[in-house]
Amino acid sequence: MTSPPRLFGTDGIRGPAGRPPLDAASLARLGRALGGYLTSAGPEPRVLLGGDTRSSTPQICFALATGLEEAGCATRYGGVLPTPAVARLTASTAAAAGIAVSASHNPFPDNGVKLLDGAGFKWPRELEVELERRFAALPRVTAAFQLEDLENLEIDPTLAEQYLAELSSLFSPNAFQGLSVLLDTAHGAATGHAATLFEALGARVECAGNRPDGTNINRKCGSTHPQLAARETVRTAADLGFAFDGDADRVIAIDETGAPHDGDAMLFVLARWLRDRGELDPPRLVATSMSNLGLEVALRDAGIELVRCEVGDRAVVETLRRENLVLGGEQSGHIVHLGLSSTGDGLLSAALLARVVRSTGQPLSRLLDGFRRFPQILRNVPVPSKPALGSLPGVTAQARRVEARLGDQGRLVLRYSGTEPLARVMIEGRNQDEIEELAEDLATTIATEIDSLGKSG
Repeated sequence: MTSPPRLFGTDGIRGPAGRPPLDAASLARLGRALGGYLTSAGPEPRVLLGGDTRSSTPQICFALATGLEEAGCATRYGGVLPTPAVARLTASTAAAAGIAVSASHNPFPDNGVKLLDGAGFKWPRELEVELERRFAALPRVTAAFQLEDLENLEIDPTLAEQYLAELSSLFSPNAFQGLSVLLDTAHGAATGHAATLFEALGARVECAGNRPDGTNINRKCGSTHPQLAARETVRTAADLGFAFDGDADRVIAIDETGAPHDGDAMLFVLARWLRDRGELDPPRLVATSMSNLGLEVALRDAGIELVRCEVGDRAVVETLRRENLVLGGEQSGHIVHLGLSSTGDGLLSAALLARVVRSTGQPLSRLLDGFRRFPQILRNVPVPSKPALGSLPGVTAQARRVEARLGDQGRLVLRYSGTEPLARVMIEGRNQDEIEELAEDLATTIATEIDSLGKSG
């Protein structure tokens, strides 16, 4: 018996738009599979759709909606919406599910599909497996049209308005009065929405990366290229800058000097702010195995414990819920305040950081006093196969030697990439030359031992 086709990766379905599984026929079939699952729980469930600014996004939404409606679902389309907006609106409009269409920080030719449950959380893996099973059971239909030939859905503009109103309601009126901000929206889903939010809260706003043409998302701008936001923050004499990714679920902060700061830095500032207000109880937060050791040390000095989890914002949220904690995030700029959102929301994260700067009267560079990043090195090792790293005696012995040499002044993380044929070696320590030497030796050991396994097999 063959297993169902694998659709979902580490963060939904992602790949080149127009090719399976993101071709018109597969998407309509996916819509029917999802609709069949949702209608099994009740008649005419509603599904909310939205996505980023890629030219393929409206057509992907149309194909999905076609399949959903054939299965008995009602659909509502919000047009260009950040992924966290789809998540928030799915919950606040009592939809049965949400679909965010975006390939996030990937380049233009790619696109993707992210599924959200009725509470706005990403679908758990077991439900993705169930959907893959239902997808495989449906008959394959060859579409008589290509993705680019599909029509556009009618956009409901009240959805974007509701999302921004809900975010605004989390802050006092004119909370950012007197604050100037630079917003680089990566020609993506935050375009227009981020400026509307900050202006509504009283900030003076300058924009960059805010002219999407359907093909320029993430191109030399946004969180993957923060140099633009850094340059424009200084040029416009802004108090603070933000660079979002394509679907606006993550953000990089820029201080008043033009220096970029990642999710670790933002977690440090937000954690101390929330603790001082009595809103980080217990004083613990969640970060992934890739967050810098300097964050852990700085938080410990501030009386805050760091709880580590696997890589991915899904793992962050799952750990927050399991540990009953409020704040968590990733180095990449996914920040989750579980009391305010079900997922990483770049606009909300930016607004929370702006509130700290405005209310304290201190620039971001000053708020980061006490946070010192440890030198970190990452080696990507191409591998022909992925045997369990713990099953490789040479790698295990070498890893133990590295950990013994680092002691409590460093950290080693070994893992495979979830999407590429790579083993990742990450080492942090006090001395850059030392960790480079250790990483190179361990990378060589991994490559040699896995290669010898392939030859002996």
